[in-house]
Amino acid sequence: MEQAFDPSILVFAALAVFVLWKLHSVLGVRSERDASAPPRNRFSPSKGGLFGPRPAAPAPAALDAERWTGLAEQGSKAWAGLDAIAATDPSFTRERFIEGARKAYEMIVSAFAKGDRDTLRRLLSSEVYDNFAREIASREANGESVETSVVAIDDTRVEDASSERGVNNVTLRFAVKLLTTRRDREGKLIGGEEHPVSIVDLWTFARAPASRDPNWRLVATESLH
Repeated sequence: MEQAFDPSILVFAALAVFVLWKLHSVLGVRSERDASAPPRNRFSPSKGGLFGPRPAAPAPAALDAERWTGLAEQGSKAWAGLDAIAATDPSFTRERFIEGARKAYEMIVSAFAKGDRDTLRRLLSSEVYDNFAREIASREANGESVETSVVAIDDTRVEDASSERGVNNVTLRFAVKLLTTRRDREGKLIGGEEHPVSIVDLWTFARAPASRDPNWRLVATESLH
């Protein structure tokens, strides 16, 4: 991980704030950044997965001194980290990684709202999955359901990057607009927003370059308000 409400419905507005808080209290839990073991994933390396096919040789962009412009500040720790990742993983390119990360963001937010544990297991580290699963179980126990759609991903930038001990980590800053509603067991609306809410999320993805799986796993999240 900023909203407009109908001023005549104060109770509905309070519930909307509660829904947003509940959603991002789970999306904002930090977890251990450990991706040393290749993740189990339904996206087959042979099919490319979320992050696209693995190139047989380093992409030409890997030789471009300006290749991270627009993603990170030149000379920064994040820039140096991206260089280090590209040096260990020929398949790593800005276009391929950012496109895959944006797809993963939408899939994870949607799966969390729907309570789709199978999808979450394939895309999250065990620590992050446990936090998401606890909130899903709490909703189910109360007979509540949540609908969340990603209206827009306005911006995606690299906040931090590193390559250490055989694991590559990239923290992305997502500026997004979400639309969320919450219903009780009878399907009655008990909270939500009339308009999309703008939020900023910091999500860290990790992958071992030696892994045959091209996909990165979400290992930490944090929501900024």
